Amino acid sequence: MVISLSDRRGCVKEFLMFSSKLTVFLGCVAFLYALPTDVFAQSEDPTLATYISLEDIETTLANAPANRVSDQQIRHVSAGEHGYVGLGVLHRPVKAAGTPIGAIQHHNQTEMYVVLSGSGTLVTKSTMSNARPFNPNSSTVRLLTGPSSSGVIEEGGQRRALKPGDVVIIPANVAHGFSVIDGPIDYLVFRVDPDRLLVLK
Repeated sequence: MVISLSDRRGCVKEFLMFSSKLTVFLGCVAFLYALPTDVFAQSEDPTLATYISLEDIETTLANAPANRVSDQQIRHVSAGEHGYVGLGVLHRPVKAAGTPIGAIQHHNQTEMYVVLSGSGTLVTKSTMSNARPFNPNSSTVRLLTGPSSSGVIEEGGQRRALKPGDVVIIPANVAHGFSVIDGPIDYLVFRVDPDRLLVLK
């Protein structure tokens, strides 16, 4: 299954019309992290709001290669004494069932996914096999994930089928990866960075 850019844009617009779902999601963020109303701060000034337009999201998605994983940070800003918070968009191509579940584990950073288009099965688990730490000086660690490790989820764990509109909260130190991706999947990634480890954008 191939999703065109116009289809992606349509999915993004439809999703953003679901204001009730966004309200619930942001409520979860506030509940879990007690973030103030000025959380979406501009750069290092937590007294200013940061606006991310639909065009910003569409443009970022348009830059994602269709045939490989693409993780692009849109903004990462200060939330004052609560640390940093960021928004990115991630694209994953089709993944066949029965292939190894490559996983990642962020040691300091909590992530929240909002699925825009596509579908797949996400597996989460407290541990993974063959864990290998990322290079702490790599751009991936500095700009996207913070200190992290990669590995494989071999068995067990939580399995959830994801579809457009679904929201997933993945706490720090929980390994996560997809066991199958039915069609290319695009999702927003909200990154909670309490230790201010990522570069502001």
